[in-house]
Amino acid sequence: MRIPALLLKLSLLFASALVSLAAQALDYRSLNDNTPVYDAGSRQANAQFILLKGTPVELIVTLDRWAKIREAGGGIGWVERSLLSDRQQLIVTAASAEVRQAPAGDAPLVFTAGKNLLLDVADKPSGSWIKVRHRDGRSGFIELKAVWGT
Repeated sequence: MRIPALLLKLSLLFASALVSLAAQALDYRSLNDNTPVYDAGSRQANAQFILLKGTPVELIVTLDRWAKIREAGGGIGWVERSLLSDRQQLIVTAASAEVRQAPAGDAPLVFTAGKNLLLDVADKPSGSWIKVRHRDGRSGFIELKAVWGT
């Protein structure tokens, strides 16, 4: 009888740990400037690729002056922490996405956003939509499945 009780306790402990991990929110930032992404946290490391100013990145871990990040295409590398901004931006990952006046597929169209367009986050997500603002001032709602960075 002691072994089943122990197994139950271990199962509950494991399940609570999984729930805790799932509850952690992803941390997204954007870049202050064009920046090389290195394969290690050092300027002496190899630059793998360059990301442009405003590009949203997922923050994986920070160590000293460096941050390990993931970009929308899945590339992972290191950037200097000083180049990360708290400004929330999204990148359109769909071939095109409709930005609407309200969070509904039948709401009037404001504009169509092309792939890789950067948009500012104007408000928190609401269901499967998020309010965004284009750099020209137009704003509206876009479906979350069409963007990356939130």
